[in-house]
Amino acid sequence: MSLVEPIPTQPAVPWQPFGPLTRADLDRMPDDGHRYELIDGALLVTPAPAIRHQIIASNVNDILKRACPAELLVLFAPVDVVLATDTVLQPDLVVAAREDFGEQDLPVAPLLAVEVLSPSTRRFDLMVKFSRLEAAGCQAYWVVDPDTPSLIAWELQDGAFVQVAKVTGDEAAHLTSPYDVTVVPADLIS
Repeated sequence: MSLVEPIPTQPAVPWQPFGPLTRADLDRMPDDGHRYELIDGALLVTPAPAIRHQIIASNVNDILKRACPAELLVLFAPVDVVLATDTVLQPDLVVAAREDFGEQDLPVAPLLAVEVLSPSTRRFDLMVKFSRLEAAGCQAYWVVDPDTPSLIAWELQDGAFVQVAKVTGDEAAHLTSPYDVTVVPADLIS
């Protein structure tokens, strides 16, 4: 019998944070299907979206791509939008000037950010992302609620988001920022 007890092993930890996380820390997160975002150095982890969420986001993507001018680019998540070293968001869709994209991310506010609401992200999308994108100068922000179905769209005016459309079901939203496009919420859920 040994007089020395074995030392229990602890799982490996990639780093021991002592303060707010940064973009560099975010780059070390595993590629495991989760969405990793930073808000003021705090890590937000959400699971991969449900199939219904992805169908709706894909349909919005199709509508935006069909109308997109050549100098702009529409990208589907995951795309890091770097608003500060300690704030990195991943909207479901972004539209920005092609020249604004870096090799790995969008280092400026997009012209348009779109979120499809889900139970786990609803408050975050409507409050935190809304305010961070507004403060960063994002020109337009849309949220699609699959449960209604509905679309609410805001545009930046004098530094603040102003609601420019709220439609449900078969109603059409005719939007102009960042370019002319029409969205019918009922068409997004099929």
